[in-house]
Amino acid sequence: MKNCAIGYVATLLASIGAVNWGLVGALDFNLVSWLAGLVSLPILETVVYLLVGVAGIGTLVNLFLSCDSCRIK
Repeated sequence: MKNCAIGYVATLLASIGAVNWGLVGALDFNLVSWLAGLVSLPILETVVYLLVGVAGIGTLVNLFLSCDSCRIK
């Protein structure tokens, strides 16, 4: 079956969040804060965290639903 774009984007954002948390835990380095600081947009950090959170929830919901067109396999 074909995966939808929303599923891919949600998985990508959730993966970015997971990598960021891994860096925070292992190296005490927050990649999202660092990147937001480079472009001098503090609101960007908040937006990224919100998008990652929504993507994580969507990915979790996707695990338990059987929508053939959106389910990540």
